[in-house]
Amino acid sequence: MRVLVLCDDYWHPGKVARAGLAQISSLEWDIIEPAGEWSAEKMSGYPVVLFAKSNEITATQREPWVTPAVEQAFVDYVRAGGGLLAIHSGTVYKQLPTMRALLGGAFDHHPPQCPVTIQPLQGHPLTAGVEPFTVQDEHYHMLLDDAGADVFMTTSSEHGEQPGGWTRLEGQGRVCVLTPGHTEQAFTHPGMSRLICNAVAWCAGE
Repeated sequence: MRVLVLCDDYWHPGKVARAGLAQISSLEWDIIEPAGEWSAEKMSGYPVVLFAKSNEITATQREPWVTPAVEQAFVDYVRAGGGLLAIHSGTVYKQLPTMRALLGGAFDHHPPQCPVTIQPLQGHPLTAGVEPFTVQDEHYHMLLDDAGADVFMTTSSEHGEQPGGWTRLEGQGRVCVLTPGHTEQAFTHPGMSRLICNAVAWCAGE
């Protein structure tokens, strides 16, 4: 399966996502870093989009790129049957209500980097093959808006416990959120690789 990947912003350089995805040979990745290379038409040709990019054109061009038309394009893509997997910085859309509603919530804040334990819900299809693991990462504190979202994973640290992964349906499509992934240690961890594989399969309807 070919997956379209959107990544790279100031705080989350594309090399981190690239390093993590390079660990996964069972999928093919078409990676876009400059937001100008994205289009709704291009996106429509993929069964799943992996979204690891905040609202900045690139790491060096920090102007916002997500307009209301872009937000609506993502909504239309998912409602028509597309799958959207948002990882870490792909949730930094607190102030954009359409994108936030599509994701079912948004990043709120994080404490300084610290050991973060990823605790998968055992027996859930999204966590098959994943055991709890701990990595140095940003512990994202989330605003989970969709009370009907299926939370399949939590994250915990000295700063408490947070929802770390959830899924929701939108029209004919599927949305999955994974909050770890700021550091290369987190993104390249075998547990994270398995979570991404499971999430892509679920988003594709498999």
